[in-house]
Amino acid sequence: MNLRKYLLASVIALSVASLASGCSIFGSEQDTIEVAPSPVVDTSFPLNQNWHNDLSGNAKIYSLLSPDAYLNIVYAASRKGQIKAMDLESGKTLWNIDVSNSSFFSSQSALLSGGVIVDDKYVYVGSERATIYTIDKYSGTIIWQKDVKGEVIAKPILVDDNLIVLTSNGYIQAFNRDNGNELWEVSTEVPTLSLRGQSTPSLAYGAIVLGDDSGHVNAYYAKDGQLIWQQRISQPNGSTEIAKLNDVDASPIIEQGLVYSVGYNGNIVSLDLSNGQIVWKKPLGSYHDIVMNNNDLFVVDQDDNIYSLAKNDGATIWKQSELLHRQLTDPVIYHNSLVVGDFEGYLYLIDINSGNITAKTQVSSSGLLSKPLIVDNKIIVQAKNGDVFAYSPK
Repeated sequence: MNLRKYLLASVIALSVASLASGCSIFGSEQDTIEVAPSPVVDTSFPLNQNWHNDLSGNAKIYSLLSPDAYLNIVYAASRKGQIKAMDLESGKTLWNIDVSNSSFFSSQSALLSGGVIVDDKYVYVGSERATIYTIDKYSGTIIWQKDVKGEVIAKPILVDDNLIVLTSNGYIQAFNRDNGNELWEVSTEVPTLSLRGQSTPSLAYGAIVLGDDSGHVNAYYAKDGQLIWQQRISQPNGSTEIAKLNDVDASPIIEQGLVYSVGYNGNIVSLDLSNGQIVWKKPLGSYHDIVMNNNDLFVVDQDDNIYSLAKNDGATIWKQSELLHRQLTDPVIYHNSLVVGDFEGYLYLIDINSGNITAKTQVSSSGLLSKPLIVDNKIIVQAKNGDVFAYSPK
């Protein structure tokens, strides 16, 4: 039985159940996941909700669909197949299409899951039905759609005029963005059991760098998919199947010749971009994307502790532990705050210098899973029920 790609969603559901019942998830009292209550924050939230726009979502499904923006337009998608363009200032719908297979007699969800990304011409989104859609960003017209090797649950990336797609069964495929012609493909190792998530590739100097489900960070030439180097950062350990998971689902950060990445049940590392050699490493497991400012890295670990680490050696500057097991989103930096959401729909502002939680507000009771988007001094958030919200300073 192939259990991979369903594990994380099950763990999320069970962890919420354990909060209500107090019972163990994995059969012993020590293994019970205790979800921290949302902390009381006295400071009023310093942002106004400017607008919100409805998309059809599914609050019971694990989905990391998140919006993207280009100039003054926000693009978002729902799991069922709805894709919208919205005015950044007002939230007004500019165009709205449905890519599901719907008719008068039946409706089949498109199961959109990978994306959304936008460039100067097109909007791209992938699906669990192993399809990539390319849509004209101005009109909403479908330019092309193409079947790929497997589910697309990570955002594709653009390299020049090529679209790079990673599938859940380990394929990396490159397509011409204008016509969908396949240019090359490579396959990566995929274990039987893994988390439901994937590393969105990062681009630097003609190479794409990404994690895989077997504990590695890999670099490939973007022009032909040839492997440049591979480095293991997470090693299977422990006596249970969950303890042995070692996915590298976080998207790498590349800066000044260094690659920063983190693995589940593994390490956070700095690697030499030219050869993949480890510059420093620190035991810290996560499936969340890392963010950075001038001197520091910020990461949410797999238990939802939040760390500030020194970029040069990984030393801990501060640790925030008030949000344990609240299933936090990937973090983003907004001015002098770190922004994260949680499963109950709260959005938190955390001071990047001290780690203190300075403000919170509830965006949507359906919950937040996807990474917030920062654009033009606004925070754009998509809730699990599909709705998109915009916040800006009061």
